[in-house]
Amino acid sequence: MKDFSPLEKKLGVKFKNKDLLTQAFVHRSYLNENPELGLEQNERLEFLGDAVLELVVTEHLYKEFPDKAEGELTNWRAALVNAKMLSTLAEELGFNNFLLLSRGEAKELGKARQYILANTYESFVGSLYLDLGYQESEKFIKKYLLPKLPEIIEKKLYKDAKSYFQEQSQDKVGVTPAYKVIKEWGPDHKKKFTVGVYLDNDLVAEGEGYSKQEAEEEAAKKALEVKKWSSK
Repeated sequence: MKDFSPLEKKLGVKFKNKDLLTQAFVHRSYLNENPELGLEQNERLEFLGDAVLELVVTEHLYKEFPDKAEGELTNWRAALVNAKMLSTLAEELGFNNFLLLSRGEAKELGKARQYILANTYESFVGSLYLDLGYQESEKFIKKYLLPKLPEIIEKKLYKDAKSYFQEQSQDKVGVTPAYKVIKEWGPDHKKKFTVGVYLDNDLVAEGEGYSKQEAEEEAAKKALEVKKWSSK
């Protein structure tokens, strides 16, 4: 079993329940090869951490930007908590060295690893919340994630294809796009999705990804091309 004390030292946290810390890094695939581990995989922690993360970020945006409308704050929050941002941050924090993966999954890099890292960041927040409470989780998120916000605002990184396509659709045809999963396949730990983006009942484009969010973003990019609505 890995020694997580270097990570605790680096992050400035001290878990009371070390099993909770370990569980945050247990990918579903690892248990297939190590059923005797005695811990669950991290997906339930990820579910909890996602909610804690959203609350901390939402509260911060609400208090810090009283003059901003809900729509703009929603876009900023989405840019802060999306898979790309969380996986980049998880990598910066050294999470890659502590992932508990199957031998096959350990060889997979690229997009698949990106989503594992993003999910692990959320599960770590969930374990931190359960073990040390809301304040410690908030402190962790404010220390490492929220400093990314000024760059997001300055470089307009929140203007992703999905939000831009929505703006253009509402402006040009008066319709809000809808996204539907057309197909999903693959094992649970590495599912892929095909999502369609619709204007009213018309399918404009499809996108694929390792998460619904990624597939929706890809569909929006293609829809902008189909409609010849220049992106940004």
